[in-house]
Amino acid sequence: MSVTEVLFTPLLKADPGRPLITHYDDAVGTRIELSRATVKNWAAKTANWLRDEHDVEPGDPVAVLLPAHWQTVGLLLGAWWCGARVVGAGFSGAKVAVVPPGGTADADVVAVASLHPMGLGSGAPVDYADDVRVHGDDFMPWEPVPGSTPALGESTVDEVVASARSLSEGLGTEPRVLSTLEWDSPSAVLQGFLAVLAAGGSLVQVSNPDAGLLAARRDSEKVTRQLG
Repeated sequence: MSVTEVLFTPLLKADPGRPLITHYDDAVGTRIELSRATVKNWAAKTANWLRDEHDVEPGDPVAVLLPAHWQTVGLLLGAWWCGARVVGAGFSGAKVAVVPPGGTADADVVAVASLHPMGLGSGAPVDYADDVRVHGDDFMPWEPVPGSTPALGESTVDEVVASARSLSEGLGTEPRVLSTLEWDSPSAVLQGFLAVLAAGGSLVQVSNPDAGLLAARRDSEKVTRQLG
C-alpha cells in the first residue's frame, strides 16, 4: 500500500472531523484549519489529477517545490496515493513539478500552486488549485502500490513508513505538534509531517513565524510538542 494509505487513511477512518493541519502565516496574519476529511478530498483530487491528467504511474517522479503549507499537505498525500515518487529541488526530469508563484522547474509539466490562504488559483497556464478542483473527491488505485516503490527521494514506501514510525516515538500518542520546520528535504518531510501522522496527531504549522506569538499560540492551540 502507498504511504498515504498506511499513514493517513487510519486517521481518516478513526475521526474524519478532527483537524489534521492548522496553518498560520505570520507574514500576512492568516490561520486556516483543515480536517482530516477535507485533506482527504484535496489528496484524492490531486491523485486523480496526477494519474488521469498527467499519466503519473507508481515510481514516477513528482517534484514538490513548495514550502510547508496546507496546500502542500494535499499535494504530498495525493502524490503518494497514486504511487508517485516525491522529489525536491535539484531533480531534473520530473513528470510533474508543482512550484510557488514565480518558481521554475525542469519537468514535463510545471504547475503553479498559489499558496493563497483560501485556495484561490494563481492564474498560471497550469494551475494546481484550479485544475484539481474538477477531479473527484475519492481515489481508487488501479492496483496496490508495492512497498518497494520509490516514494520520497531515494527511499521506498516501506522505508518511508518505517522512518516515520520511528520518528513518531518521540512525539507521544495523538500529539498536537507546533512546527516551524520547512519541508525542504526528505528528512524534514519525515520529521515535520509524516512523523506527526504516524503518531496519530495533528500539526500546527507556522510559516514566517513571529517569535513573539509562539508562546501564546502554544496555549491557544493546546500544543503538546514543538519542532523547530
